[in-house]
Amino acid sequence: MEKITVYEKPTCTTCRKTVKFLQEKGYNFNRINYYVKPFSKTKIRTLLRKMGIKPGELLRKSEPAYKKLYLKKKDYTDEQLLEIMIKDHNLIQRPIVELGDKAVLARPIDKIDELFK
Repeated sequence: MEKITVYEKPTCTTCRKTVKFLQEKGYNFNRINYYVKPFSKTKIRTLLRKMGIKPGELLRKSEPAYKKLYLKKKDYTDEQLLEIMIKDHNLIQRPIVELGDKAVLARPIDKIDELFK
């Protein structure tokens, strides 16, 4: 089986729950703190494609930067949103769990099961 990768912020409660969930299931996985090893634009694009979502769907709408940049009101292109997420990783929803050609935003955690269907 291919290895699972969890893109996380270790202080995030949902990220910690995701890691615990995978450990309890006995899965072998890598953890990547994307605040220490930042996403490249290419990697975010790849993950978005694997999740089947657009950049705007990956934004954390509760972040102060989301409001400050008027992300809800302005018409940003997908490319502009990618640039914004690269500059401020707090705007990226987490955790993202990747396995092979699939990835999910593990909110709620049971979305991880979709990777094995």
